[in-house]
Amino acid sequence: MSSRRLLHKRRAFPRILGSERAFLADTLRAETTGGLVLVGAAVIALIWANSPWQDAYHHLRDAQLGPLTVEAWASDGALTLFFYLAGVELKREFTVGTLSRLSEAVVPIAAALAGMAAPALIYTVINLTVADGKPHGWAVPTATDIAFALAVLAIVGSSLPSALRAFLLTLAVVDDFGAILVIAAFFSQGLHLVALLVAVALIAVFYALQRFRVRTPFLYVPIVIAAWWFMHESGIHATIAGVALGLATRVLPDKGEKASPAERVEHRLRPWSAGVAVPLFALFAAGVTLSGSALREMLTDPVAIGVVVGLLAGKTIGVFGGAWLTARFTRAELNADLSWRDVGAVSVLAGIGFTVALLIAQLAFAGDLAQIERAKAAVLVASLLAALIASALLFRRNRVYAD
Repeated sequence: MSSRRLLHKRRAFPRILGSERAFLADTLRAETTGGLVLVGAAVIALIWANSPWQDAYHHLRDAQLGPLTVEAWASDGALTLFFYLAGVELKREFTVGTLSRLSEAVVPIAAALAGMAAPALIYTVINLTVADGKPHGWAVPTATDIAFALAVLAIVGSSLPSALRAFLLTLAVVDDFGAILVIAAFFSQGLHLVALLVAVALIAVFYALQRFRVRTPFLYVPIVIAAWWFMHESGIHATIAGVALGLATRVLPDKGEKASPAERVEHRLRPWSAGVAVPLFALFAAGVTLSGSALREMLTDPVAIGVVVGLLAGKTIGVFGGAWLTARFTRAELNADLSWRDVGAVSVLAGIGFTVALLIAQLAFAGDLAQIERAKAAVLVASLLAALIASALLFRRNRVYAD
């Protein structure tokens, strides 16, 4: 094979070098810490919701605070910060990151898309073939929780190659974008056109201020709050405003500028997202009853079965199968530092579907509190099992690289 051809061979999981590697390291550290805080918040919620003080938990969660309940402020408000940073990260990846190079982006993109399609298909088949099934909940098992997954990877995979971690991060970015599209397309309620047009106009003003290099925060804050509120009033989930504002944020620094607005905002807001916003959502979303009777109901509930099988089997089959088939038929090569066993372990890890999966469960079964509880419980059970199985697999792979 000629040297020219060798230089142009595509890698499924490329080496990460230079500033991109430093950015990846910073992101992993922040998300890992946030994942541990997220786990802590979920544990507190579960203990509180199953304790003698469970009534206090439910009263606090359902308490009215201004125009929204406390739970709605957590899911529609606090979680918007998470989605804003997801939008910024997505734009950065498409502009200067791995997703800007199609030959390197095609495998994780295909893996992410297959990793969403397979769980949705499995869930739908189960709920169409079983009595009392609810196929409209197909989107619940499609989302991977990046913070939780990276926390597990950091704990048991310290010696794993950075290319594998980069793959998981890229997979999660595409997965988040897919979840955003699903929420916008399938879980909007009673579209109010005027409110939507106002939200779009405010986002356009935000973009114009970015384009004209306006840096005064006193101009941005009221625009961001107003855009969020009008998006909420339009009937589209308010977190979509966060994504749109993230995509409108400038990610490339000007000449002589030490950091772009996206980098400055991420540096300031990521700790608030990872350490406050997402754990706050988990605190009020993960508090489900896990009594013996509730767990027995899960064994016969087609929604719960579909969610568990979708996250555990669907994510594994979809992510690994999507990556392998794409690498096989595009002739992209696996990084020499990696094995397909590594990819298989990470595919199981993608079955951790916590934050966004809980949000979609609330949206898919709105008004049916009992079904929401069972769907959430299924997400928690599946995420725990995926974390344990993936930890065992990754621990073995970690020992191989550590030797």
